[in-house]
Amino acid sequence: MAIQREEVIRKALDLLDEVGLEGLTMRRLADALEIKAASLYWHFTNKQALIDGMADALLDDVAQEPVAGTWQDQMRHTALELRRALLSRRDGARVFAGTTLATRNMMRVAEALTAPAYGAGASARLAGWGGFSLACFVYGFVIEEQGWLAQLASGVDLDTIRGAMQGVVAGGEFPAIEAAMEELTHIDADVRFVHGVDLWIAGIEAGLAPNRAAG
Repeated sequence: MAIQREEVIRKALDLLDEVGLEGLTMRRLADALEIKAASLYWHFTNKQALIDGMADALLDDVAQEPVAGTWQDQMRHTALELRRALLSRRDGARVFAGTTLATRNMMRVAEALTAPAYGAGASARLAGWGGFSLACFVYGFVIEEQGWLAQLASGVDLDTIRGAMQGVVAGGEFPAIEAAMEELTHIDADVRFVHGVDLWIAGIEAGLAPNRAAG
């Protein structure tokens, strides 16, 4: 029986958890599926095409249900769901970064990040660019978050990192960083993420203000 595309993607995501993005190769995936590597190319012409399929699969459960509340609540909810999806797999955000997906999954998530502000009166540009920028924040945040978690898991000591940073800024050359040091090394990623999302949403709100004044 021929192997199905969905089966290949599921196995690729499982293998990603084991070996990470660098360790994921078409040959290793073929071995895990117990098939010849040539069989994979029936579904995916190269590794990037496979990664695109994996990235799309990560969005399967994002923005599937309508969200009650204000337009800000709706955008925040989608951002949280997107982060959760990317965190669900090792290197999930790196898998997604740089892909160009024109799929129903991608369009559904993009709509969920664009429609709330558009419905609140934002121009197509403000809503589109605002939603895209928020998505980029999510990708970037999770890339850093997963990298940070990997360092901690490898035995890197947080106090050692803080001490090294303090040694650099203690001379007074970087007063703002020195003042913010405790906050910059705050490891509660959930709190920091929501704070960042709210800053992006506040920026969209600021863009809406002239429209409302003109109305």
